[in-house]
Amino acid sequence: MSKARILIVEDDFDISNMLRIYFAGQGYDVDVAPRGSDALEKTRQLMPRLIVLDIMLPDIDGYEVCRRLRTNTRTSHIPVIFLTQKDERSDKLQGLELGADDYITKPFDIEELKLRVQNAISRSERESLTDPRSGLPSGRLIEEQLRRIIRQESWTFMDIRINHFEGFKEVYGFVAGDDVLRFAAMLLGEVVDERGGDDDFIGHPGGDNFIVITEEAKGAAIEEQIKARFADQVLSHYNFMDRDQGFIITTDDSGNQQQTPLMSISIGVVSQSEHQFADIREITELAAEARRQDVLSS
Repeated sequence: MSKARILIVEDDFDISNMLRIYFAGQGYDVDVAPRGSDALEKTRQLMPRLIVLDIMLPDIDGYEVCRRLRTNTRTSHIPVIFLTQKDERSDKLQGLELGADDYITKPFDIEELKLRVQNAISRSERESLTDPRSGLPSGRLIEEQLRRIIRQESWTFMDIRINHFEGFKEVYGFVAGDDVLRFAAMLLGEVVDERGGDDDFIGHPGGDNFIVITEEAKGAAIEEQIKARFADQVLSHYNFMDRDQGFIITTDDSGNQQQTPLMSISIGVVSQSEHQFADIREITELAAEARRQDVLSS
């Protein structure tokens, strides 16, 4: 199982450093942000599985950070635990009304905070809110987005798959495979940040499959950038010999060795202006067929 990434948003260095050391020792990947603006930027870039958020910050307070996270399509699913010195009922209610998942008051018991973090992440996975490897929305959240867009206009849906991913995992192992999934999730985020809009959505249904929902006018540029950047940057996940020869040696079901190409991306694209959809399954089925055609044409 890959490490879960958590983001600590705390301007007190002693507290943030203590939490960073403690949770790293518990097997988490830990990032720290001392300001609310830093937290919003890191969340977009790294997509943490959970955020521990102090309310009193030097620029924008934790309430505003939480509000912005909850109103952004790409970050609305991330669990938030408020960390504060305040113990007033009204403060707790304000945080919960903004969509915080939990609330703990300083001075806190570190073991209690650990359990709250574990429970929030487990609950998110159990409810099919996020994929445990990429931290991206999955399951129910993807379905909700499909039900949203089917009633709207001018959208594009992309079905994205990493070709030859299973062969890569066979040779390099599942840990390296998880690294590729996190790399792909980050790459998609960077491209959508650069070429897309604030309401764009990135999801991870599972395995080597991702989805992007964006404005129809921006779809072509995003598709082009994803393919170009993946082809260039995925090479860093191979050793020099495999990069040089352009393939890896894998074993088929009969035990015979075969040459498997290096990983690439195929994308199936459907747009609202080109089709009329009565059901969300029609969107995903048509996009999957377009992706299979993309593999054949590449």
